[in-house]
Amino acid sequence: MAAQQPQDAARLRLVGSHTERPGPPGPTPATPGPPPGRLAPVGGFADTLHLAIEASGLSLDRIRAALAGRGVRVSVTTLSYWRRGRSQPERASSLRAVHLLEELLGLPHSALSSLLGPPRPRGRWAAAANTCHLGLEDVWPGEQEIANIFAELNAPPAGELERLSIHDSYYVDAERRGNLLRMRQVVRATVGGVGRCLVVHMADEEAAGCPEITAVRHGRLGRVRRRPEAGLIVGELMLDRPLGLGDSTVFEYEVEIPPGGPTTEYSRRFATPVREYVLQVHFDPAAVPAHCERYDREPGADVDHRREQLWIGASASAHVLAPDQQPGHIGIRWEWA
Repeated sequence: MAAQQPQDAARLRLVGSHTERPGPPGPTPATPGPPPGRLAPVGGFADTLHLAIEASGLSLDRIRAALAGRGVRVSVTTLSYWRRGRSQPERASSLRAVHLLEELLGLPHSALSSLLGPPRPRGRWAAAANTCHLGLEDVWPGEQEIANIFAELNAPPAGELERLSIHDSYYVDAERRGNLLRMRQVVRATVGGVGRCLVVHMADEEAAGCPEITAVRHGRLGRVRRRPEAGLIVGELMLDRPLGLGDSTVFEYEVEIPPGGPTTEYSRRFATPVREYVLQVHFDPAAVPAHCERYDREPGADVDHRREQLWIGASASAHVLAPDQQPGHIGIRWEWA
């Protein structure tokens, strides 16, 4: 079972058939502009990309398909974030996509890539400045269905809400199956007018159907998109009221987990830093595991970079406390004798 939590002005001008600049008096030839119909960037990356896409007449899905045909996979949501300045390309595969975009959109070589500047800072300093926000492809690599739903629901930027605290309580029954998640978040708005957020929950592969979000407190459930074949649910949580800059709120909800085989782990993926994350797994006294451990992974990674054995106490529960949790993946796994 997994859970989840995303400028500068620019101008772009269309250069038509009369693009030559007048040269100095005399026979010196004029300096030619870009070829007819091409776009000359004169500003920042996001707006340059946005206007180039508008001028091309191509949809984001057609652009995604064209990039995929050349061996580069970029989601529609990521393209949308790039054109709106919510994130910028930094990985090697993303930078290759930028060069292909220049060609696809009729831009001069390096017209987009030269506007990117240095990579954004990451790590603890960046978290303190609240500037480290991952794109969807970094958090859920290869999950195109999630990207499609985020685009459909016009997902708000990840950085609109600062996560001060997240507390997950996950319950495993006597049949060794996870059956309930209780979640509580304390958040603060980094911009004015924040009234919603999206949450993602995915069931184990063996589960039949998708999770259901219930018992929402201090808010209400808005639009919901279910994909039972993938065990996926994406829910829109409407806050009690729109938050002004610096306002905080608390919301809670429960997730009913569909039946399946024995559950052996629970994890959460983070797109933004969280000041404090607490994960508790509660086992039925009749089904206490023989071994339990915490694991951490870098964003999008399949290999653990940290493991730590956890003690299951007399209350038949184990927990992880992660202060200053950075974007990435953290969870608890267990096994029975």
